[in-house]
Amino acid sequence: MRSLWLCWALWALPLPGPGAALSGEHILSTLLRQLQLREAPVLDAGDVEELVTPAHVMAQYVALLQRSHGVRSRGKRFSQRFREVAGRWLASEASTHLLVFSMERRLPPNSELVRAVLRLFQEPVPRAALRRHERLSPHSARARVTVEWLQVREDRSNRTSLVDSRLVSLHESGWKAFDVTEAVTFWQQLSRPRQPLLLQVTVHREHLGPLASSAHKLVRFASQGPEGARQGEPQLELHTLDLGAYGAQGDCDPEAPVTEATRCCRQEMYIDLQGMKWAENWVLEPPGFLAYECVGACQQPPRPLPLEWPFLGPRQCIASETTSLPMIVSVKEGGRTRLQVVSLPNMRVQRCSCSWDGAPVPRKLEP
Repeated sequence: MRSLWLCWALWALPLPGPGAALSGEHILSTLLRQLQLREAPVLDAGDVEELVTPAHVMAQYVALLQRSHGVRSRGKRFSQRFREVAGRWLASEASTHLLVFSMERRLPPNSELVRAVLRLFQEPVPRAALRRHERLSPHSARARVTVEWLQVREDRSNRTSLVDSRLVSLHESGWKAFDVTEAVTFWQQLSRPRQPLLLQVTVHREHLGPLASSAHKLVRFASQGPEGARQGEPQLELHTLDLGAYGAQGDCDPEAPVTEATRCCRQEMYIDLQGMKWAENWVLEPPGFLAYECVGACQQPPRPLPLEWPFLGPRQCIASETTSLPMIVSVKEGGRTRLQVVSLPNMRVQRCSCSWDGAPVPRKLEP
């Protein structure tokens, strides 16, 4: 019924850098990597002047051009504002618990999710039970708690994705925080966005084997707080970015010069391939392209974020959405020259955004 698989991965846009403009050297290195070449070929004008672009090559090139306008690579964003969503225990069996959160209208308009924190209240272990485990070392008197996002597919089959895992001690109690940003991000990508968010919390034995401690059986999370108060209900904190205050402004004003006070925006930048010596007689299409670049500054939040990552830098103006660049190049093989279509990823900036430097990005939900 359930299979545990880890789908958290970090990836970055292969651009020169958040504040650097696209250069001819970067285009050349990407093209060489695509063609598996060590250096740019040197071709004479006579090698290509008699060439006629075959219909199938032109059709492939045009198809990639059209596709590049619809397929984009996404980046990341961040925030300081949050709201709490109360959840409930949908089911509980032994050391596995299922939580459900109603998410309809929970994310504010004109905002993007940047952090989701699940808080669970760990009950104190009774003293009598602790005495039975008093000979355990601090290393053994703990259990591993995992949080998985549970997806119910349209065919009613289930799958789980591990989103966070941490160790808890028997000798501690109180609120425990788990990063479930990826779970909410996955939920946002579903074709049925109105369904609730399902999280599966499981308490595992930390060590395997017949002599391993059974301390994990004593770790329990409350549905109510101390003395019957409802403070112990699971809480989901949704931290969002107010795009009106902390986001980019779209395209730059072409009439206004870019200064230190310019808010993050996308500026036009034309790359003239015909003017580059290495591309002569090699890159036949396009002669140049409008690449754009991200310029300007980003407003910094006044206070740190919850569960902040180490080495997290300030927010920068970066390319958050890009598209590929199709090319027609001439290839010389066995004394003959032919034409080939290649596609260079992340060459055109489609959107600029403000993002924390070094923040990880969850990958997209696979089918």
